Amino acid sequence: MTNYLPILALLVSAGLPAAAQSFTPNLPKVNPTEFRPDTFNITKYGAVPDGLTPSTQALQQAIDACGQQGGGVVLVPRGHWRTAGLTMRSNVNLHLALGALLQFSANRADYPLIKTNWEGLAAVRNQALIYGQNLENVAITGRGILDGAGEAWWMVQKGRTPEGEWKQLVASGGVLNEKQDRWYPSAQSLAGTKVKEAGVITEEKKEVKDFEEIKDYLRPDFLVLDGCKRILLEGVTFQNSPAWTIHPMMSQDVVVRGVSVLNGPYTPNTDALDLESINRGLVENCTFSAGDDAICIKSGRNEQGRQRALPTENILVRNCTVYRGHGGFVIGSEMSGGARNIWVQNLTFIGTDIGLRFKTTRGRGGVVENIFIENVDMKDIPGEAILFDMYYMIKDPTPQVAGSKERPVSPAQPVGEGTPAFRKISMRNVTCNGARTAMLVRGLPERAIEDISLENAVLQADKGLVCIEANRISLKNVSLLSKNTDPVMEVHNSQNITLDGIKYQPGAAVLLRASGADKAKDIKLSNTDVTQAKLPVEVGTGVKKKAVSVAKK
Repeated sequence: MTNYLPILALLVSAGLPAAAQSFTPNLPKVNPTEFRPDTFNITKYGAVPDGLTPSTQALQQAIDACGQQGGGVVLVPRGHWRTAGLTMRSNVNLHLALGALLQFSANRADYPLIKTNWEGLAAVRNQALIYGQNLENVAITGRGILDGAGEAWWMVQKGRTPEGEWKQLVASGGVLNEKQDRWYPSAQSLAGTKVKEAGVITEEKKEVKDFEEIKDYLRPDFLVLDGCKRILLEGVTFQNSPAWTIHPMMSQDVVVRGVSVLNGPYTPNTDALDLESINRGLVENCTFSAGDDAICIKSGRNEQGRQRALPTENILVRNCTVYRGHGGFVIGSEMSGGARNIWVQNLTFIGTDIGLRFKTTRGRGGVVENIFIENVDMKDIPGEAILFDMYYMIKDPTPQVAGSKERPVSPAQPVGEGTPAFRKISMRNVTCNGARTAMLVRGLPERAIEDISLENAVLQADKGLVCIEANRISLKNVSLLSKNTDPVMEVHNSQNITLDGIKYQPGAAVLLRASGADKAKDIKLSNTDVTQAKLPVEVGTGVKKKAVSVAKK
């Protein structure tokens, strides 16, 4: 086990720019799993590898026997095995040999409703395909494949389905919505779409039986390990998950190594990996392709997350590739318990909707801080290469009126425990070949996004930098190769902005536009050849000239 390790006393305390420091992870040791060599072969318990015979009972008996006898390895040999849901036990390593295909049941009735947690709130859901609670020393390893039969649960959109496949799907059963453009596997699945916060436990609905009418809508995660210590997931492939794929929550010492997740592009909520309220974790050498976010850091939602008060912290993510997902590396939006002391290194994103994605909104609360990201390469990003957004799932608070260069005033709201914070986040050595926006920073008028640095980056995008409601933002040695050069960089309602060594397309219409009247302060542009722009600096209405300074190169 890699002994990689606690947190640096941080750069801010040293009074130095974060990007000037080495991003050498200094984290607490992750306590490793350890298993007895005793092997419990599932064939000895009656499992049959013919791809037809259900082997749930045999698999569960092997897992239970292994746990009861002090632990060891439960071996799933090569072959095609069928099973319904499984419950893990302490000291058990479920090992899938090369060539093993563990196919989970498509019968939704095989998965009971239980009280659990979903998207950061107490909720009732179908029990995860593989579930464990309050366990210690547990693993899933090997070279085999686990298939979650997610197609039995997913909604399907007509507009994203070839016509022939759509006709076959409709003819197979299920129900359509009123617009006839969405297919659901059952009437229960459709009924759940009409319930606000479906599955969430409330004073009115607090028992499992209260959710039976929408059971099929409450899709299970693939793997949930809740309140566990020392988890190892290594080598295996998870595919076709009904909802979130790998979901350790409120757990300690989590290692995810060499794992692949393969979910289709339009499979709803099929996050690849959600680390929720985890202390000490290592994610390395993984490959992800999902219908939602890929590598996600979470810690509960709103008041429940704040009361839980379990941040995700002391995490190292390195040497991973994401081929598809809403975000490559993501923090939020359920980050109310906080996220801190996270190192991210050597990631590649190809075709993810957004690259580095930090998202939250009013009501979440929580603090995201002390995040270090380096050596990230991206290609073909439809949205933002780098995004910090405090208006997740909310309409743009300050949309520009067509033909106007000014942004309307966005009123501040009172600061309280529900006001989130993004701060002390350092990034360096980042490339992106193709995005809508190179970097978008959008804070709240009552709480700016603070202390963000980006050093050594080449970002090719339609738009360059958009920075709104921010404080102490630093870009150093950054190439913003944007198609839209009016402006290359927009800074609104922000202060203490350092733009040092910026490169851009020659002939740009406007290099820097600053707006925001009273809030626009201390915007410094230095070591940049401003002569290549038709207009180096443009200031908005009410902005004082001294708010922007340009140091000659």
